[in-house]
Order: sequence, then C-alpha cells, then structure tokens
Amino acid sequence: MFTIEHEFDSTLITIVDDGPSPLQEDVVINAFAECVTVEQYDLREDAVHKITLSMAQLRDLAAALNLPEGSYSLAKSKQD
Repeated sequence: MFTIEHEFDSTLITIVDDGPSPLQEDVVINAFAECVTVEQYDLREDAVHKITLSMAQLRDLAAALNLPEGSYSLAKSKQD
C-alpha cells in the first residue's frame, strides 16, 4: 500500500509494508526538483535513516532495476 501527497515544493510518497510478517517500517520518499530523499525508521537504533539521491542517481537506479548483472553507463539525455 502507498500514499501520494503533493506538497508545495515536493511530492511525498509513503510506502507501507502490508506483506507477510515480519513487517518493515514505512518508507517515506520525498521527491524534490533537484533530488529525492528516502527515509525509514530503524527500531533497533531508534533513529530515522535518510538517503539523498541526485536525479542522475535516481535515473540509474530505475534503469538498474530492469537490467541483468553487469556494469553500465547510461547515455546522457538532452535534459541532463
């Protein structure tokens, strides 16, 4: 299950683990114009961990999910 909310300067996506137990904490993705942050609460450390991805890293991640094992370099688009 997930939710999508449009804020002033970002889009906020929350992914809720509704699969079989043990369940993981919610993942919160905040998409800004220049970067994307991914946050998840860690119960063991009682802290929220945050990763910030540039738009180029996000593009590479999206491509990597559909490619076989290997080393890749994506061609730059006109927008890059």
